[in-house]
Amino acid sequence: MDRSANLDTEELKMDEKWIIISEEDRRPGAVRTIAMTREQYILATQQNNLPRTEHPQFYPVGIYGWRKRCLYFFVLLLLVTMIVNLAMTIWILKVMNFTVDGMGNLRVTKKGIRLEGISEFLLPLYVREIHSRKDSPLVLQSDRNVTVNARNHMGQLTGQLTVGADAVEAQCKRFEVRASDSGKILFSADEDEIVIGADRLKVTGTEGAVFGHSVETPHIRAEPSQDLKLESPTRSLVMEAPRGVQVNAAAGDLKATCRKELHLQSTEGEIFLNADTIRLGNLPVGSFSSSSSFSSSSSPSSSAPRQTIYELCACPNGKLYLSPAGAASTCQSSSNICLWS
Repeated sequence: MDRSANLDTEELKMDEKWIIISEEDRRPGAVRTIAMTREQYILATQQNNLPRTEHPQFYPVGIYGWRKRCLYFFVLLLLVTMIVNLAMTIWILKVMNFTVDGMGNLRVTKKGIRLEGISEFLLPLYVREIHSRKDSPLVLQSDRNVTVNARNHMGQLTGQLTVGADAVEAQCKRFEVRASDSGKILFSADEDEIVIGADRLKVTGTEGAVFGHSVETPHIRAEPSQDLKLESPTRSLVMEAPRGVQVNAAAGDLKATCRKELHLQSTEGEIFLNADTIRLGNLPVGSFSSSSSFSSSSSPSSSAPRQTIYELCACPNGKLYLSPAGAASTCQSSSNICLWS
């Protein structure tokens, strides 16, 4: 090596490579390390200079043969499945009419759920309010019956309305029917009483109204131009009032007909018959002959002159009869009619 003496380092040339050695690396341990490095370099250089074969050997890396074909088949099958699944999903969305507001006739709004058309519920429906559109009615339909239940906070049944094929049943503590405008109670029923709050109760049946027990009412009247008939076919008819019973026929006749006896009784007062004409028909007529033998018949003797004036007589038991009028009272002479009463 041809280098200057004043340099602090030395350069060693090994196979066209230079190794720079400083003055500090001149120690024996450092020289040994440099020698070992040189030997490693020579060995590495010799291995790289080994002769190479003309045909290098390659090792294939990957999946080949039937494994590759199976992999491609499964990838293709997965792709077809994804396409079919996507097509079915799009078809279902189209048929069911899925939108951001709901599905088909079902719409989800801020106030609740809105259903258009006919809806069928196979299981119980729990809702707070059901109402229809303003221009259409609300129809609840079932093959058997429609039942509406009301429960309290403990889950106990407090009210039930059942609409069946044969009857409509309501089970509750109190049943009320109110007017839509004023809220007036038209009909109410509970265990104690039934109240009808309508202005008029009209019974249009051919058999009328049948009451099993007493009826309390302040007024009974018939329709205009119609007859009012109170009848008890097999028993008695009793009308009672603590302050009086008034029967008034403003534009017609008042008839009281019975088969046996008709009693007009006043325990503490009087009975007034006030009319322009008072007629008592079919009263028995007492008669007497010229021989002062008294007899009783329904008409005077054919031999006697026609009698047109009669005297009204009364028996001690209150029975009334007629006696032919004369110059004086004839009741005493024909009083034998009282013996047959």
